[in-house]
Amino acid sequence: MIRVWSGVVRSLHALLAVSVLAAWFSGHRPGHGFEVLHHGSGYLAGAVVVLRVAWGFIGERRARFAQFVRGPGATLAYARELRAAREPRHLGHNPLGAWMVLALLATVAALSSSGMLYTGDWLWGYAWLETLHAALAWLLMTLVIVHWMGVAFTSWRHRENLLTAILSGCKREAAKGDVD
Repeated sequence: MIRVWSGVVRSLHALLAVSVLAAWFSGHRPGHGFEVLHHGSGYLAGAVVVLRVAWGFIGERRARFAQFVRGPGATLAYARELRAAREPRHLGHNPLGAWMVLALLATVAALSSSGMLYTGDWLWGYAWLETLHAALAWLLMTLVIVHWMGVAFTSWRHRENLLTAILSGCKREAAKGDVD
């Protein structure tokens, strides 16, 4: 086994998942207690995104965006290999998974920001901002479901439990043809 994801990455991932789920479920319930939970969860999710983006530039090698985010050409080539059922196994994020990470982080950042703007004095009560916030929430849930499907598919395809890997931080060592 080889360590792929550090405790920092795994902790930020868990905090983001918990805060997003708490914000999602508390956002659909009336009452002051749920409102407080919704706002607090949104602030926490926004803070986690800031920390993860910073860690993506200063963290350990496999946490850095430069290590796992590939350009459009490499990502399309990976997608073609995936479609032909001959994609390589990646120790970290594959190119499509890397772009999903960026999409999830950007959506949570926009969602948290729109929530802060909507509840602040400056833009409080603007209907367009409430509509944007709701649309971003639905976009995020769609991305989360696609993310889960990608994890399940990749786990099946490479005979590797990625849920266990993210919890432990470890995956089996690289074999011939795998990408680090």
